[in-house]
Amino acid sequence: MTGSRLKALLVYALLTLITTPLLAFGTSKPNKLPTLVNYMQEKGFDINPLLEDSRFEIYEDIAERFKKSAEKKSHTLDSYKRILGFDSKARQLDQFIEEHSEQLNKAEQQYGISASVIAAIIGIESDFGRNIGSYNPFNAYVSMYANEYRQEFAKAQIVELLEFTERHNIDVFELKSSYAGAMAYAQFIPYSLNKWFVGDDIFDMTNNIMSVANYLAYFKKRTGDIETAVLRYNPSSLYTQAVLDLAKQARL
Repeated sequence: MTGSRLKALLVYALLTLITTPLLAFGTSKPNKLPTLVNYMQEKGFDINPLLEDSRFEIYEDIAERFKKSAEKKSHTLDSYKRILGFDSKARQLDQFIEEHSEQLNKAEQQYGISASVIAAIIGIESDFGRNIGSYNPFNAYVSMYANEYRQEFAKAQIVELLEFTERHNIDVFELKSSYAGAMAYAQFIPYSLNKWFVGDDIFDMTNNIMSVANYLAYFKKRTGDIETAVLRYNPSSLYTQAVLDLAKQARL
């Protein structure tokens, strides 16, 4: 048997096994995905149609994106703030608080979280709603799995994501996220969306304000202070300090 003939037979066998076109995986590692398909079937989800969708793609550099995050690249608070564009966000903070004062005040009264801290979180996470990411959350988590980066976390988030999109009748490929799969102005991962998001529309700023407050209130109650609650939002002391410092810039 010729080498080309043997290669063709192996490709066909793989296609039969995972019942989805190899081309859909681009330059990814398709041998990693049959186990993911089986796992999702056990959880009640058939992801084969999603893997066959023309909008599906593997982000080959997904692990590198995590390694090059602002938290990884920064060694001091000042350098971290520069990467975040802290000064620009500080100049925009009061305008955001003024525009959403009614909802921020409502969230503060209902959840006991300062309006300035809520605004600071949204400012740092999505530049006050202007930057929600250019990735797709399903693609991001499948890419993490295929590239063997935080696989257990990725599997769990795919389940949470599909539960969320099924419940709200959302086309998963219509969603945008960060490379980490975080969505909306509050940048919630799927688990957080299912547990703490308030409302149905994840791109409604009012819902995002209430959701940030709900999240922080949950952890403030359990940890005893707002600083540790913010740390649960992003487990980085640089992030926590940047959020609290930005909140202090509020003059309204």
